[in-house]
Order: sequence, then C-alpha cells, then structure tokens
Amino acid sequence: MLINAALIGLGSVNRNLLTILAKKAEELRRDHGIGFRIILVADSRGVAADPGGFDPAGLVAHKAAGGSTADLPGYRGAVPVESLLDGVDLVFEASPVDLRTGGPGLALARAALGRGISVVLANKGPVVLAFRELHEAAARSGARLKYSATVCGGLPVLNIGRRDMIAGEIRTLRGVFNATTNFILDQMATGVAYGDALAEAQRRGIAEADPSLDVEGWDTANKLLIIANSLLGADIALADIAVTGIAGVTQESLAAEAARGNVIRLVASAEAGRYAVAPLALPATDFLAQCRGWEMAVEMHTDIYGISYHKLWEREPTPTAASMLRDAVHIFAGAEGV
Repeated sequence: MLINAALIGLGSVNRNLLTILAKKAEELRRDHGIGFRIILVADSRGVAADPGGFDPAGLVAHKAAGGSTADLPGYRGAVPVESLLDGVDLVFEASPVDLRTGGPGLALARAALGRGISVVLANKGPVVLAFRELHEAAARSGARLKYSATVCGGLPVLNIGRRDMIAGEIRTLRGVFNATTNFILDQMATGVAYGDALAEAQRRGIAEADPSLDVEGWDTANKLLIIANSLLGADIALADIAVTGIAGVTQESLAAEAARGNVIRLVASAEAGRYAVAPLALPATDFLAQCRGWEMAVEMHTDIYGISYHKLWEREPTPTAASMLRDAVHIFAGAEGV
C-alpha cells in the first residue's frame, strides 16, 4: 500500500521523520506492507507539491543546505495547504505550536478530517484547543486522528492507556512530562543559579528561546490535558488545570528538601477529577524523583492492571518523529493504537 502524504513543517521533528522514512522504507514494506510518498511539503516560505513524490533524504539534505520549499519543484507560494489536498491520504502535521488560536495547524486538521483525510499530529495546539471537535469531525468523515507524539515524544503513554489497558480504569496518574524543567532543577540542585541553568538549557537546545511554556508549567499542562481527555474520560480545558511553574523554586528550597531526603520535580497529576501541575517535593526513592535530566516518565495506578511505571530518555527529536510514523502505520496497516 502506497500512502500519499503531506508533510507540514520542516523543523527538526519532520526532518527526523523524513530520515526515518528513508532509512526504514524496506522494513515498512516488509513488515507492514506499507510505503509513504511525500507529495506535498509546507514550511514558513510556502507549499511545494509534486504528485510523483519528493525524495525524503533529498528533502533533508535540501533543508540542511539552507533551502526551503521556495526552492523546490512544484512551489505554489504561500497558499493555504488545505487548498492543495487533492490526492492526499495523510497529513503529518508538525508545524509550530500556537496555543492561542491553534494557528494553521488547527485549520488544516479541520479541513483534512472534514474531507476524510487522516491526520497525524506532533503539534499539540489542535488537540489542546479543539479535542472534541476534531474527534467528532473524524468520526463523521471516517478519517483517523492520531497524536501520540504530542505527549512525551517517544514514550507511548496514550497507546499504553488506550490499547494495553482494555477494560481497565486509570484511577490516579502522575508524570514528569518536561525535560527542560527537569534539567533546570537538576542543575540548580548542584548550585547553579536558575538564570544560568535556563541559559544552559537554551544553549544545549533543550529550551526554546522563549521558554515560558516550559518553566511556567503550561507545556506539562497541555500534555496532562491530552492524557486526561484521551484516557481518563475527562472533557477538560486548560482552565480546569491548576498550574504552577518552577520560577518559585530556589536553590535554598532544593537544598532544604535534599537534606530531608527529597527531590523537587515538576509533577502533573490527575486523581478524583482534580488536575494539577506543580513543583512537588518527592522522596528520593519515588519513581518520579528518579526522573532526571533528559528523562520523562509516567506512573499509572489502575483497578485491574496494578501500578505501572514508564520512563523515556529522549535527548533528540527522533523518538517523537518515530511516534508519528507509528501512528501512521497504526492507521493504514490496521494495528490498534491511539
């Protein structure tokens, strides 16, 4: 089966996805009977379309050399992608997150799902702002909407909860979902000032130039919202989550908790209909306290599956890109997942 795909965004996630598609083409054909042909590419310069398909490795090399869609054959200018969806079976959407309006990613998801075109998201914005709407649109048209890459990159939190806990109830969920805050807290615990730790996170590429979503707790809250609405039967918005970031955490408070045998982590929690993100002092033996640096983790307490613990070390976008591929294979090769 050959799937005609549109690739939205040529940032690090989709460039890694292209690399995976190039390297794993044979495995995808052999193990899943599936292939992907990229017939449309969009970035900040506009859209390029070629019914014959773009070479994935060639696109990566083109971008690495400083190129953009404006330099590709079939360049159509800065037109809405939704006007060029004829012949597209699947949209890989990894454009920048816009949590105020959803940006072009939300508009594209609406248009694609409305036309029966399946969508795989790495962009959290559409499902944070329009979770129910997009699922209803997919149900009406028969398209599929998948977004496991929006939560903790390669850690298959949504797949575990939806696919592997059949008939189970997740009664309590806790997680550390943001590597930037993890890194900063670890650095501060060694005596590095908050500002210096943040600057180092930015220098290493962990934190964005504007790190407010991370350090103020909103990135974690976005992920908690997606998990709650996907796995816990919730129907919540960001306003339903109590959010506190790490700006109030000091070296003194970290040292004081360390003297008590505790570690401070930015923890997302869901229990009994209450949702929160806040820095918590955890015993050093706690599973989440042992989530360090580049790691993210989730802990699920269930009625029939016991307590499960899952952790991921992710320093680069490759696992996030791999999650997008996993979602696409689940859609077209008949595997179950979220």
